[in-house]
Amino acid sequence: MFDRSRRRLFMRRRTPDLPRMPWVISEAEFSERCSRCNRCVEACETQIIAKGDGGFPAVDFGRGECTFCYRCAESCPEHLFRPQTEAAWPIVAKIGEGCLAHQKIECRSCGDMCEVMAIRFRLQPGGVALPELDSSSCTGCGACVSVCPVSAITMVFEEQEEE
Repeated sequence: MFDRSRRRLFMRRRTPDLPRMPWVISEAEFSERCSRCNRCVEACETQIIAKGDGGFPAVDFGRGECTFCYRCAESCPEHLFRPQTEAAWPIVAKIGEGCLAHQKIECRSCGDMCEVMAIRFRLQPGGVALPELDSSSCTGCGACVSVCPVSAITMVFEEQEEE
């Protein structure tokens, strides 16, 4: 079994974990049963699935957004995905303090890309509009990540959103 924590022990700089694909079963079961055949990488219509730790596939939102097409699941010979009728994943966007709007520079790139309008901007008297994320509307598609000019947006698991 592949243990991520042991690999991190020897890494100098902590890199954020890339999430698995939507509808993936538990991490432990995935790591044990995934054959790393890369069929999901080849099937991804937006090419956001890449090799992550240990050669296991993971989603890289820096490459683009997830369209929830389910092709990764359909191409997997190991049956490592839950049914498409279930929730895709508990991932939402998080806008950090490095956001240009927080630095008083007008930017609405993330909001322009958010199809479900989970990112809206509140006007500020005498300042620029600040982004507000409605995490209950956020699908976790990641469309906002790659368009952010200062990489201020990350995708986090919902329980980490409060941090």
